[in-house]
Amino acid sequence: MSTTNSSVTATSLISDFKEITKMRLSLSVVFSAIAGYLLGAETIEVSTLILLAFGGYFMVGASNAYNQIIERDLDALMDRTKNRPIPSGRMSVNTAFTIAVLFTILGIATLYVINPRTAMYGAISIFLYTSVYTPLKTKTPLAVFVGAIPGAIPFMLGWVAARNDFGIEPGTLFAIQFFWQFPHFWAIGWFLFDDYKKGGFFMLPTGKRDKGTAVQVIMYTVWTVLVSIIPVFGFTGDLKLSIVAAIIVLALGMVMLFYAIQLFKERTAQAAKKLMLASVSYITLLQIVYVIDKLIR
Repeated sequence: MSTTNSSVTATSLISDFKEITKMRLSLSVVFSAIAGYLLGAETIEVSTLILLAFGGYFMVGASNAYNQIIERDLDALMDRTKNRPIPSGRMSVNTAFTIAVLFTILGIATLYVINPRTAMYGAISIFLYTSVYTPLKTKTPLAVFVGAIPGAIPFMLGWVAARNDFGIEPGTLFAIQFFWQFPHFWAIGWFLFDDYKKGGFFMLPTGKRDKGTAVQVIMYTVWTVLVSIIPVFGFTGDLKLSIVAAIIVLALGMVMLFYAIQLFKERTAQAAKKLMLASVSYITLLQIVYVIDKLIR
């Protein structure tokens, strides 16, 4: 009996750890950072890749833990978040804070081993997400604009880890992920509108599921697609894109735009969910196309 209890406890501890650090989100961030590194690296160093993967995970895990500490009372009000470790009472605030601080130190230290500039951007990301984006979420829809900055850092971070330099190339990678986040997060804000309302979160630009929000979703989707194909024109230094790769990226962008237009037409939670899934597919496939294009060139 005690063996069963201890195995259940161990399983729930692992599950809570995954949830407090938002493992799936953190791994998607690590994926972005690695894609950025592969694009920037002249010679791939496995040790740097490993440091970047761990540093990136620690960085996002820390941000998510701080976020859940700050929002614990609001999380308890929403169906989507009421079973998280802190509001459900499975994890104390002190334990979560210990994880957050430990991850902050480990994240910045790990990224510092790669180079100080990478660590600096990692630290900026944690600070903006925790100290600016999180408090603004209950105050103004502009929170999404602020949140898009730390959200756009990982893709760029990988290039900086490879080159120890910030220029047009990582700036372009940052811009792609920055613009992409608006349709992505507004789609989430749309289909979770009622739940967010319980927590007092303002995620949509007009504050409503209306035409104004849907128009802005389309506008930022178009910006995302346009910025994504800029490297094909040769303006972006060492960040290059072949014509074939640019056509593939453009086609992927058209799929995302189709779902953004569907949201405008239907204005339903179902249409918003489809756009959210399309946006996740878009950014993932874009990064894969960029990397493959570089490797076969």
